[in-house]
Amino acid sequence: MTDSITTRRAGARTSARRGALTGWLFITPALLAYIGFVIYPLITGVQYSFYRWNGVGPSEWVGLANYFRVFTDETLLGSILNAFVLIAYFTVIPVAAGLMLATLIRSMKPGFFSSVSQTILFLPQIIPLAAAGIAWSWMYAQTGAVNQILNAVGLGFLARPWLGDFQTALPAVGLIGSWVLTGLCTVLFLTGIGKIDQSLYEAVRLDGASWWREFFTITVPGLRQEIAVLTTLTVIAALSSFDIIYTTTLGGPGRSTLVPGISIYRIGFTQSDVGLASAFGIVLMVLVLACVLPIQRLARVRDR
Repeated sequence: MTDSITTRRAGARTSARRGALTGWLFITPALLAYIGFVIYPLITGVQYSFYRWNGVGPSEWVGLANYFRVFTDETLLGSILNAFVLIAYFTVIPVAAGLMLATLIRSMKPGFFSSVSQTILFLPQIIPLAAAGIAWSWMYAQTGAVNQILNAVGLGFLARPWLGDFQTALPAVGLIGSWVLTGLCTVLFLTGIGKIDQSLYEAVRLDGASWWREFFTITVPGLRQEIAVLTTLTVIAALSSFDIIYTTTLGGPGRSTLVPGISIYRIGFTQSDVGLASAFGIVLMVLVLACVLPIQRLARVRDR
């Protein structure tokens, strides 16, 4: 009896070892790729951030001087501020609009119009950001579609070169991001609403609740996880924005649309200051984590 128990335990341990070995064999390729393309470049970037180096010649140890420049240079600080302004366009508008649109589409009867609406809203997410930036730059031009529509409806006095105006360039770029991300938010919220217990909606309606009360007491609380995920994705998109800015304004006019991604590109590839570019990249990574981690923590706390 004792021998059979011992044999079974030994067999279970052997099976567990084989299972663990099989698991490691499966994840090893992905783990090596992650180390090679994420961890190693990150460590290298941290290393470069402590040197003054043009990418070709000998490097010079400068310690924290590059980080000091990041936090004292008005241009770099201004680009960070612009990135935080973009959060309103990349996060607040798409998440709010996605919630409203998802609720409206869900209230429709399933059919052709509902399917077409979801497809049209999601199309911008499929288009490459560079292509979206080019298309919108044509639309924002002095003779572009935006100004033509304003002239057609009698609002011609508002027409202007939207991307060439210091006051409107950043909001104009931000609205491109809103247009791209709203479809993603809508589709994900639609999926989340489908998982909410429909009996909750029926109970609220039997109590005579209004649409707004139903929305804020059932829909929004039921979509906490989806809101956290989309807020995380869109905040990261705002702080690390590059494609749309590069294809529309290149950070101009002046520095009105300059963001960290463009600043890092200019410093590293135009000014050949790899050390400062690396330091700014590390600072940007820390800013992203500082914004994203509290959102994730708050979402987990509320679900307990």
